[in-house]
Amino acid sequence: MRVAEALGRAVAQLGVRDCFGLVGSGNFHLVNAMRARGVRFVAARHETGAVTMADAYARASGRLGVATVHQGPGLTNALTGLVEAAKSRTPLLFLAAEATAPLSNFFLDEERLAAAGGAVHRRATSPSTAVDELADAARTAVRERRTVLVSLPLEVQAAGCDAPEGLAPPEPSPARPAAAADVERLATMLAAAERPLLLAGRGAVLAHAREPLERLADQTGALLATSAVAAGLFAGNPWNLGISGGFASPLAAELIESSDLVVAFGASLNMWTTRRGHGIGTAARVAQVDLDAAALGAHRPIDLGLEGDCGATARALQAALGTRRSTGWRGDEIAERIRHGGWREQPFDDVSGDGRIDPRALTVALHGLLPEERTLAVDSGHFMGWPPMYMDVPDGGSFVFTQSFMSIGLGLATGIGAAIARPDRLTVIALGDGGALMSLPELETLGRLHPDALVVIYNDASYAAEVHHFTPEGAPMDTVKFPETDFAGLARTLGLEAATVRGLA
Repeated sequence: MRVAEALGRAVAQLGVRDCFGLVGSGNFHLVNAMRARGVRFVAARHETGAVTMADAYARASGRLGVATVHQGPGLTNALTGLVEAAKSRTPLLFLAAEATAPLSNFFLDEERLAAAGGAVHRRATSPSTAVDELADAARTAVRERRTVLVSLPLEVQAAGCDAPEGLAPPEPSPARPAAAADVERLATMLAAAERPLLLAGRGAVLAHAREPLERLADQTGALLATSAVAAGLFAGNPWNLGISGGFASPLAAELIESSDLVVAFGASLNMWTTRRGHGIGTAARVAQVDLDAAALGAHRPIDLGLEGDCGATARALQAALGTRRSTGWRGDEIAERIRHGGWREQPFDDVSGDGRIDPRALTVALHGLLPEERTLAVDSGHFMGWPPMYMDVPDGGSFVFTQSFMSIGLGLATGIGAAIARPDRLTVIALGDGGALMSLPELETLGRLHPDALVVIYNDASYAAEVHHFTPEGAPMDTVKFPETDFAGLARTLGLEAATVRGLA
């Protein structure tokens, strides 16, 4: 059979349920072969939309994300989404056709492009090895939590080979704790701490570490918090402060800064999570647990770094602590303050009026109106803090925030991928007007697929981050302010129900 057909069959044998992409001549036979073997193909309208859908699908489902594009411009069009996935360490298999003849209009050095974008690169080097190389790429994506770009040369795809046999879905690497000596050192630090904080990031979400982290917190009297991308991991826990960093409530910011020991589990401790370094007290000791040794201490100095799985290391810490228990700073007063310390409990001056709605008032209203079991997908932009600050999500896989590359325009595709991953619940897709206009091609995708989704566009007819940043300088704002867009009208032309909302009454 043709190698392209064998690769499509191999994708199905690897346990892939859904694939996102755009079809061109370079991946036409591959996609048809996948579909013939039961893989659902979701056609996007732009390549960055396709890879972003696969990224969000992987985050929301916990399964391997898969996307495919045409050679040359199909790959360059996908680059922003590819970089976002790579920076986020999303397990994703990205299958790109490849023109290898240097004089071809479609020629591109895909290996160097992958390296520039932070993705792992693999190539189908021959007809006899192509299937094995694809399977190895899938194993790398899952076991190392990496985005892998697989180049599929046209001449290899067109050659003949045997049908693939005996492939199995890739399994994650065994969850191993950090070294025993490091675990013992951290256990001693936890036992001595009076105000410990466990701060969980996306690594803790990927490790399914909620239960062992909560047990460790109970044993040490620690409070709990998350980075933005791990929002919801400790939903419902009475000692959960919510998001650390720029989205933190005043109470959360106060208590995090007051902690005498901060232990980060799968959180990079970047400037967003630490309020540009000011969110953690200067006298606090800091420990960090991460699968990637290179992440330890990368963004700020730490007192102790532990290389290991977050869940396994938390369990090892429980064992190392043995019978040592502490109430830490848990008590009735702190519990009461946490109960009433969230953003929705904070008073604010509602500036709604003249056909405009205060985004805080809007988001609080949406929180109360929409089902509690929901997925929240948020684009980048000036508005992006309101949804995670004022709307809850039920678990750590329910907030999908493609923000590692700081690009606006990925939110709609993010929401579509998340909605396909979790059809059992409503997906709320929060966009700014700038990002919504960048992602208009995927509005057609939304109208064609009709997932259970609600798109909310926070429309202030501007690039508001620049407006707020540069207005104090007295600079002209003509380049970052625009006429208002009729998004509801655009949506209705694509078969969607839509309305422009100018008041909450």
